[in-house]
Amino acid sequence: MRSQQLEERRTKRYDALLAAGVELLGSPDGPAVNVRAVCRTAGLTERYFYESFTDRDTFVRAVYEWVGGRARDALLDAVAQAATVEDTIAAPVRSFVELIIDEPRTGRVLLIAPLSEPALSRRGLDLLPGFVELVHAQLPDTEDRQLIAVGTVGALTALFIGYLDGTITVTREVLVAHCIRLISDAAVQG
Repeated sequence: MRSQQLEERRTKRYDALLAAGVELLGSPDGPAVNVRAVCRTAGLTERYFYESFTDRDTFVRAVYEWVGGRARDALLDAVAQAATVEDTIAAPVRSFVELIIDEPRTGRVLLIAPLSEPALSRRGLDLLPGFVELVHAQLPDTEDRQLIAVGTVGALTALFIGYLDGTITVTREVLVAHCIRLISDAAVQG
């Protein structure tokens, strides 16, 4: 019983640290992550930081992998729950928008932080194949299916980054409709 309580407290501290990491790594002013800032934001001491992470870079990568896992799970769940062929495109777009646009710090961690955070230099590329595979699965089996999937994911990534950094200024609904149309057009083209 006591060991279970200790583990629950440790899990709560770990979750608080990850939430602080999203807060700091996804800041609109850019990542400002150091151990003291993380601990201050999480309301914990450095002792608890080092209970879970060996150093700052390990922590930053853990935050990124957690956010990437959330994005991947949201997309997979949306595809699995899609009732129609149209929903297999629209549902994942809406789900991704809910996670990335409605939670802009999460979106900045996933899409923008790898561009400026040295600890994440390859992480964005490591997640890319999973997202490409999700689009790939929605396309007809043609010779250039992989090229279309990669190009579509690249275009979607650029759109979401532009929306998050303010260079694309359209309503959320316009963004969603455009992304759905982009994937639908790719499916027809494929």
